[in-house]
Amino acid sequence: QVQLVESGGGLVQPGGSLRLTCAASGRTFSIYAMGWFRQAPGKEREFVAAFTWSGSLPLYADSVKGRFTISRDNDKNTVYLQMNNLKPEDTANYFCAVKRSTGSYYQSRTYDDWGQGTQVTVSS
Repeated sequence: QVQLVESGGGLVQPGGSLRLTCAASGRTFSIYAMGWFRQAPGKEREFVAAFTWSGSLPLYADSVKGRFTISRDNDKNTVYLQMNNLKPEDTANYFCAVKRSTGSYYQSRTYDDWGQGTQVTVSS
């Protein structure tokens, strides 16, 4: 199992930026891919961004493409989500997750381990 701890959420005005951090520990050698998902109240959890641990091109949801950037520090087993030009519709609880095998990057059910989440609120 991989333990994940997210941080960096908060309250920001529209147009502002935040950087989320996800620190992984435990059986990190088993990680095949890591991703970010988000869930707003009353809505289903949705895909935000992901990449494979071996370094394939990152994937983004259309709603965040051009505004969000996923990156990583392999030495620290840490993944980041830089979020720029934030909009009120980006308000959600953001979760980090890992996959230990192949399968769709876009579906939450294919991810094996999850963090507790960090709240992002975009409001004036």
